[in-house]
Amino acid sequence: MNSFYTKEELSILGLKSYGDNVLISRKVSIYSPQKISVGNNVRIDDYCLLSGEITLGNNIHISAYSALYGAMGIEFKNNSGCSARTTIYSAMDDFSGDYLIGPMQPENKTHVTGGKVTIGEYVQLGAHCLVFPNLTIGTGSVVGALSLVTKDIPEWGIYVGIPAKFLRERSKNLVSLSK
Repeated sequence: MNSFYTKEELSILGLKSYGDNVLISRKVSIYSPQKISVGNNVRIDDYCLLSGEITLGNNIHISAYSALYGAMGIEFKNNSGCSARTTIYSAMDDFSGDYLIGPMQPENKTHVTGGKVTIGEYVQLGAHCLVFPNLTIGTGSVVGALSLVTKDIPEWGIYVGIPAKFLRERSKNLVSLSK
């Protein structure tokens, strides 16, 4: 048995849409599949969690143990991806102590904030990255392993650290390789 869903099995997952050459591990947890769109040439590895409004463009790889919490939207543009154990949040609870925390609490006693997370074209997130809500990682940028992204990342840079800071510019040569 193949470790990825077959084309027939993909059709019954209930995804909003999916393209050709989609490889989703049978060990992926998918919540609200009707809100998830998957493009062409996409691979999602074992033990990933996808929840909420998620749009994956073409030529995307979501590596093992990654979690995409898309309550307020997550979009991966073409030719991008994330390495193992990356977590992306599009919404967060208020931890100030003024509100209760968690999805099992009454909505009127919590304070959830956030916004869409956009991962630009040719972006790669290194292993164990943590991405906060309501931000954009610009075209061509990469974020190094174990980094924390708390604000927008401009285009074509290499960013590392907690919080992620600019290290140096990134080559654009890969654009010609994708043609």
